[in-house]
Formats: sequence, structure tokens, C-alpha cells
Amino acid sequence: MRRLRLNLIVTIGVLTFVLPGSLYADDITMLKQQLEAAKELIQSLEQRIERLEQNQSATALASEQKETTKADAAEQENGSLSIYGFAQTDFIQDFNRVDPDWNAALRPSKIPTTEGVYGSDGETIISVRQTRLGFLTQYPTTYGDFKAKLEVDFFGVGSDAGQTTIRPRHFYGELGQFLAGQTHSLFMDINVFPNTIDYWGPSGMVFLRNPQLRWTPVSGDTTFAVALEDPGNDVSWSINDGGDDAGELQSKNDLPDLSARVSHSGEWGYLQLGGILRQVGFETVGGANADLSDDTLGWGLNLSTNINLFEKDRIILSAVYGEAIANYMNDGGNDLVVVGGQAEALPLLGVVAYYDHYWNDMWSSAIGYSFTSIDNNEDQADDAFKLGQYASANVLWYPTPKTMFGVEYLFGKREDKNGDTGDDHRIQFSFKYSFDKLFPISF
Repeated sequence: MRRLRLNLIVTIGVLTFVLPGSLYADDITMLKQQLEAAKELIQSLEQRIERLEQNQSATALASEQKETTKADAAEQENGSLSIYGFAQTDFIQDFNRVDPDWNAALRPSKIPTTEGVYGSDGETIISVRQTRLGFLTQYPTTYGDFKAKLEVDFFGVGSDAGQTTIRPRHFYGELGQFLAGQTHSLFMDINVFPNTIDYWGPSGMVFLRNPQLRWTPVSGDTTFAVALEDPGNDVSWSINDGGDDAGELQSKNDLPDLSARVSHSGEWGYLQLGGILRQVGFETVGGANADLSDDTLGWGLNLSTNINLFEKDRIILSAVYGEAIANYMNDGGNDLVVVGGQAEALPLLGVVAYYDHYWNDMWSSAIGYSFTSIDNNEDQADDAFKLGQYASANVLWYPTPKTMFGVEYLFGKREDKNGDTGDDHRIQFSFKYSFDKLFPISF
């Protein structure tokens, strides 16, 4: 357009100064009229060019603003909310008997060593207590990724033992390197839990979801974290210290537990070492021993690994040893015993050895053995827990990605300080239906 305008101007100029001398008056008049018309055409073309340029600028600006809006929206809608869980029904045929409050899972410590204490052998249990519901939200911030998790199941413990009721599992918030709330203890390794369908799992592994304040300064293939955790312990009288007038014995914890974990992972699997240091104690309320109290040092080391084999197969191994760490075990005895008015820490050893095998995409099996052993104090009661053994083998079928049907054989055995033993055998059938839904969210 600009080139056309320039050519027309040059042409008009030439005609204006050159041609008048060689033309007749009528021709000159007609030529002037044509020149005036050409000028009007040029002005019209210039106006159209200006409007087109303005429209092009407006279109470009609108397009740029639209792309910016899309980018801002994408940046804002970078969070997510996940609702997940599963409905699970367990059909258990127990060939012996365990404490009725714990019959929906196999815990060696709940196996009686006195025959008939819970009734005659044989019991059928149908339980939905493993059913789970969880909510997880996360999004990036200038301080690092934010994550919040709320998860419950329906397996009653403590004062709710034996009931199908809401049980908190995970309640925490995490921002960058820092976490606060209830989740797996740093002292434990959740990846040691094999692909079993029994709710409680191997007795010899560290397993506690604990309120804590955690810092993870190193992450990646090598990780390191430290935490202050909610303290607690299980204490009992010795045979010489207890009695009807001894008063109420209860744990007393003046300081939080200090836990730490370091791990390294690669294509072969990973190796992890967890540690804990704690002050554990007791006090008495009422009775002849009113105001009696004492404390001692508790500590533990937990070494664990997963070794990857072909496909998804893995070998699971862990060994934990320490004193006054029964509170952190999946199943076990006392942390402390009161001897002569003083707190005596009990040494403990726990071992897990399992093999998870995947026959194909639809079938898997897990087989293994675990135990927890307490080095009893000679002044403990004769029926004090000494050894708990646990073994299982299963076959699981996954007809669809969201369903699982399985059968599992379980064996458990308890031994007391005085050598009395009790065992249990059971078969469990489980039917599991999973769900999850991810929702994008903006802020």
C-alpha cells in the first residue's frame, strides 16, 4: 500500500508539471479532473490503510492478552485434590482363637497361651474394617510444594478395639522440607510391609503412625530427615513391685522422641537406616508407692531394604534392635519394667523376610516370615510376652485395575517368659474394590 501511494504521488507530480504545455485547454481541464479524482482515491486508500493497521494492532493485542490469560489460568490451575480409597470385605476362618477384640487381624501378642481362655477352637469372622477413605491436596508455592493429607480406615484400636469405627491414619500438612501432623514414624519403613491382605502384617517390623514435626533437608536418590515425635511407652510392674496397694502405674514422658532416617535408592532397590533416641519413664498415682517415678534411655536402629528382581518382584528384608522400642513395633511386649522402683529398659529384636512375586499382570503372591523377640527381665511376670512369630502365604487375583480377590494362609505363635506357648492358624479371603478421582483446583 505504501509503495502504491508513493507511485501515484510521483505520477501526479510529473503530469502536473510536464503535460500542461503540450495539451489543449479541454484536455487540460479533463486531466485536472482526473488528477483530482486520483487524489481523492489516494486519500481514501490512505484512510483504509490506517484502519487496517489499527485493526491489525488491536487483533495482535487481543491475541497476546488471550495467551497471557491462558498462561495465568494454567499457572493458577496447577493444584489438585484427590479422593481415593477402597471398600474391602474380609472373610476369615480361624481354626484356633485369639482375643475377640483383635480377631479381624492376626497379632501373635493376642494369641492366648492358656487353652480355652477365649472359648473353644474355631471361629468365623466377616469384617469390613480395612475399608479406607482418603483426601490428598497438593500444589506448588514459592516455598516449595504444599501437600495436605487426611486418611481414615474403620479398624478400631485402643478403647475402640473390636469395633468398626473411624480410625485416623494420616492427618498432616507438608510445605517444602517441613511436615507437621500424624503420619508414618521416621523410625519405620513402610516399604517393608509386604503385599499381604491381613490387616496387621508382620510382627517384627517397626510400624507406628505418630504425630510429629519433621524436617527433610536432603531429598532425591539419597534422602535424610529428622523429626521430633510424640513419646509413649508400655510399662509393667515386676513381680516384686506390683500389688493391690502399689498404686496406678502409668508411663511418663518428659521429652519428645528424636528420630532420624537416611536412605539411598537406585535401579537395584534401596537401603535405609532409621534411628531413634528417647527418654522413657513411669510414675505412680495413689497407693503405697504414690509419687514413685523414674526414667531411662531408650534407643533403636532399624536397617531395611527392598531388592528389585525381574519385573515387579522384590525381596523385603529388615532387622531392628534396641531398648525400650516396643511402642514402635507392629506387635510386641513392654518397653519398660519397674524393678525395685527403677525403670529397666527391655531389649528387643525384630526381623522381617518376605518375597513379593508377580506371576503376570493379573496374579501375584507374597510369602515370608517375621518375629519379635523380647529379652525379658528376670523380675517380669511369668506370662510376659517373650516371642511372637508370624508367617503367611497368599495368591491374589486382579481381574481389573480396581479390583482384587485373594486368599491367604496365616500362622502365628506366641511364647511367654515361662515357656508357655499358643498358636493360631487361619485362612482369609478378601474382596477389595478401589476408587480414586483427581480434581484440578485453582487458587
